[in-house]
Amino acid sequence: MRTRRDTGGTKLPPRDRLLAAANELFYAEGVHTVGIDRIIEHAGVAKASLYSTFGSKDELVRSYLASRQARIADRITAAIARYDTPREQILAIFDSQAETYAAHGFNGCPFVAASAESPRGGVVEQATTRYRQWVRGVFADLAAKAGAADPAAVAHQLHLLYDGASTSARMDRDPAAVAGTARAAVTAVLDAAVPEG
Repeated sequence: MRTRRDTGGTKLPPRDRLLAAANELFYAEGVHTVGIDRIIEHAGVAKASLYSTFGSKDELVRSYLASRQARIADRITAAIARYDTPREQILAIFDSQAETYAAHGFNGCPFVAASAESPRGGVVEQATTRYRQWVRGVFADLAAKAGAADPAAVAHQLHLLYDGASTSARMDRDPAAVAGTARAAVTAVLDAAVPEG
């Protein structure tokens, strides 16, 4: 049975191994396609460890999506930090998204994939709502700092482009073309909504 180990060679705690297995398998194959037994086997832990740590598959899915949001938030925060102006920071979010498209193992947005498989009102919808509110909030904050007259409307447009670019990169398998098109569309939105200077 395979177990997850950290880079130092020490065995990771069961929670970390379960979450690593969930991240790998759920992202590659889907939260409903992958059963608990596969997660447990992949993590190299006893079934009791999953239930004592997470309580249920739903809680493991919630933790998986929270970890995905944290990764995305780290990527976006790092991209924003590289630039000084809100306009450059908005464009940097899309540039960092383009880097993600080109990365090995890119399989689209984990929230879109999980939502497509899940009923309304459950843990997936709750996690997805939190994530989407966070992304839109980042765009609204930057649009306001850039001087947009209606930051919420600009944020909605940018979020639509962000979602569409991710889905298109996954479906069309042409990340460079998608990234260039998305950047051009974002530039057009900003040119229309944000005063020069």
